[in-house]
Amino acid sequence: MNRQTDGKAAVLGLQHLLAMYAGAVAVPLLIGTGLGFNESQMTYLISIDIFMCGVATLLQLAVTKFFGIGLPVVLGCAIQAVAPLILIGQTHGIGTVYGSIIAAGIFVVLIAGFFSKVERLFPPIVTGTVITTIGLTLIPVAVTKMGGGNASSKQFGDPKALLLAFVTIGLILAIQIFGKGFVRSIAVLVGLIGGTLLAGALGLVDFSAIGHAPTFHVPQPFYFGTPKFEPFSILLMIIISIVSMVESTGVYFALGDITGKKIQEADLKRGYRAEGLAVILGGIFNTFPYTGFSQNVGLVQLSGIKTRRPIYFSAFFLIILGLFPKVGALAQIIPEPVLGGGMLVMFGMVAVQGMKMLSKVDFNDEKNLLIIAISLGFGLGFNSLPTLFAKLPATLQMFTGNGIVMSSLSAIVLNLLFHGYPKKTSEKEVQPSVLTGKEITQH
Repeated sequence: MNRQTDGKAAVLGLQHLLAMYAGAVAVPLLIGTGLGFNESQMTYLISIDIFMCGVATLLQLAVTKFFGIGLPVVLGCAIQAVAPLILIGQTHGIGTVYGSIIAAGIFVVLIAGFFSKVERLFPPIVTGTVITTIGLTLIPVAVTKMGGGNASSKQFGDPKALLLAFVTIGLILAIQIFGKGFVRSIAVLVGLIGGTLLAGALGLVDFSAIGHAPTFHVPQPFYFGTPKFEPFSILLMIIISIVSMVESTGVYFALGDITGKKIQEADLKRGYRAEGLAVILGGIFNTFPYTGFSQNVGLVQLSGIKTRRPIYFSAFFLIILGLFPKVGALAQIIPEPVLGGGMLVMFGMVAVQGMKMLSKVDFNDEKNLLIIAISLGFGLGFNSLPTLFAKLPATLQMFTGNGIVMSSLSAIVLNLLFHGYPKKTSEKEVQPSVLTGKEITQH
């Protein structure tokens, strides 16, 4: 691997980092605010979160006998864990938060083998429906950011915010249309940088995060105290972990489809174990549960670079940013509308990837049409109005209020009902792709 190729992979890794950064720091920001953390506690929380995102990603990239799915996947904090963890922290204290996370991580590692055996429950009609649902349910998040990030604010939809968002989208489109080779593969990065430069010219870039952040930071186990183990809190986090495993399964199959790798039972087992280990480490170092990030799936599809080397760079960058919070704070200066513009493109690409997977389905079979129609309806409808199930027990609402989970369950159950349990396919392993200088140069 020559230096030029390494440099290109590093730039692609930076693009992946910027794509996931806002989503990664959102979880510690929301939970820390919900639990009333002070500025120094918040600084630690964000720094260790970024550091552990890098560690968790490395666990999935490096394939061993027991861990790692070997796909170009980036791991970040699971957003569905926010509300339950705030509830646990407010009710039982911060020690119980991390005790429940550690216990949930152990649970994921222990059931990885069993959960991987259900991969036959995810034929193209199921995975395509789930991936399409993921992309479509995330698009409103991007649109909210395009307007400024807070839909209830009086400033939401300010013309300057819209200008930044659409300029970002326009730059991404321009690079995709007129760019060639490597430049075309970093269209999202160019869009984010260009949008931020325009925001700076308009006086809309806030540099305060850099000034407040410390220069250097060392991760500390049990920074917030000794973990405590409370049965209900553990059960709640186990439920959230199962939800994350379902979402990660969709991410794995989407990346497998993009990269041309057939996902087998052994791959899923290693992937789930790596995710469980990441959750355990998150509990020990006082951060939060991890799952595969969908926006990076869209970026793999859009950039055309389907190998793992750029993701290794992204993981190392995350670790470095976690050690040097002032450097990490640089990524926080990207305005919300600029991020929203980039996310709209990436989440749209996730939905398109799902539709591409659905192209393998026989649409002449009315049963298949019903499976897709009802599952998409559950996914998009329930996600847009989770209060529909407000009268149900809180534990059930963890499932019913998550459109992605409801779409997954609906597609799996209806496919079993109409088509039965699929026959077992060949267990022959397909080795992960390896980046060569030739491959990345061609892109």
